[in-house]
Amino acid sequence: MLDSIPSFSRLVAEMSKLPGIGRKTAARLVFHILKQPASEAEALAAAIVELKQRVVLCSNCFGLTEDDPCELCRDSSRDEHLLCIVEQPGDMIAIERSRSFRGRYHVLHGALSPLDGVGPEDLKVAQLEKRLADEPIREVVVATNFSVEGEATAHFLADLIKAHGIRVTRLAYGIPMGSDLEFVDEATVNRAVSGRRDL
Repeated sequence: MLDSIPSFSRLVAEMSKLPGIGRKTAARLVFHILKQPASEAEALAAAIVELKQRVVLCSNCFGLTEDDPCELCRDSSRDEHLLCIVEQPGDMIAIERSRSFRGRYHVLHGALSPLDGVGPEDLKVAQLEKRLADEPIREVVVATNFSVEGEATAHFLADLIKAHGIRVTRLAYGIPMGSDLEFVDEATVNRAVSGRRDL
């Protein structure tokens, strides 16, 4: 019966495109939105539009920002000799929440995955190489996820970075294999950053 209501079906279809949201969860969310005053739905829609209009990638680290370069890249108190490479902006946020890292970041926007057709050219690897050549970096912390793709990416990056004569370290294995940094608690991330090792 609800399939005969085009606006309902359309929103369910759009919501179910979000990660971790199936059709049933999407339908529950749409029912919730329908119960709210129109002003709540309008505020949600406006927030989504504003997000898409205002948030861009930092031209230096490729994290998310409304002001380019981002706040972390503009912070002169951060150690310019220390660079942390992460897969996604959420991973950078997880490390920042742990308050264990005071260097700079580089966001790859993915991990190597030959089976899915994702190679170095699909990530921010060329931009990383430029930073390695242009900036006074002495150590790079590879903080890719502890998945098959993340490990493959870490080893690929280690070879690339070592070719520049720069020390390469990897987060300690306090983070469980198969985990995404974004969802790991701050204490575990803190231990992993503090206990990083040479790669």
